[in-house]
Amino acid sequence: MTPRVGICDYGVGNLRSVERALRVAGAEPVISGDPDAIVACDGVVLPGVGAFAVAARALQDTGLDGAVREMALRERPVLGICLGHQLLFEASAEGDGGEGLALLPGRVERLSADRGRKVPHMGWNTITIVRPSALLEGIPSGAYMYFVHSYAAVPAPEHTAATAEYGEPMAAAVERGTVMGTQFHPEKSGASGLRVYANFVALCAAPVSARLTG
Repeated sequence: MTPRVGICDYGVGNLRSVERALRVAGAEPVISGDPDAIVACDGVVLPGVGAFAVAARALQDTGLDGAVREMALRERPVLGICLGHQLLFEASAEGDGGEGLALLPGRVERLSADRGRKVPHMGWNTITIVRPSALLEGIPSGAYMYFVHSYAAVPAPEHTAATAEYGEPMAAAVERGTVMGTQFHPEKSGASGLRVYANFVALCAAPVSARLTG
């Protein structure tokens, strides 16, 4: 069975590149701003670029915040990408901040510009796998992923699946049960990024008992 994977359309993401990657990974993508259409899917991707507070308000205004929470409650796979990953957490220091989905404990903080580091962090960087992860299955430590961001989530250590170094360690991927996120853009990360989507699609197609990994 080809799993149907919802892509939340709330006006702050590059949806078509995510759609193409999911299709290559074997899913039937469903781009929608309708919460009912998202909840009817086997899994959901929450993309996002831009400011945290603006995106959080857009999720609330469309009702997609409730749809993503409902998917998590039903133990259907949820994948946040870049800003979407940050929205999985409780709050952000960006601008007026705003409230996140609180599906994962933790806050989003601005990257440090100490010692001449440029912010935003932009370009290819390696990730280090720090614990077993269904989302990162088959991806080795040292794989290159593509990052574009000025803020990073600070999750609970037990939910961190991979880290990256940018002057100091930061969370590159998180996973708790069926709730997952990547600070990097898998759809821009070549073969390793496509493997992330393939792993996610496999989780969407799996029975619930096989999805709970962390």
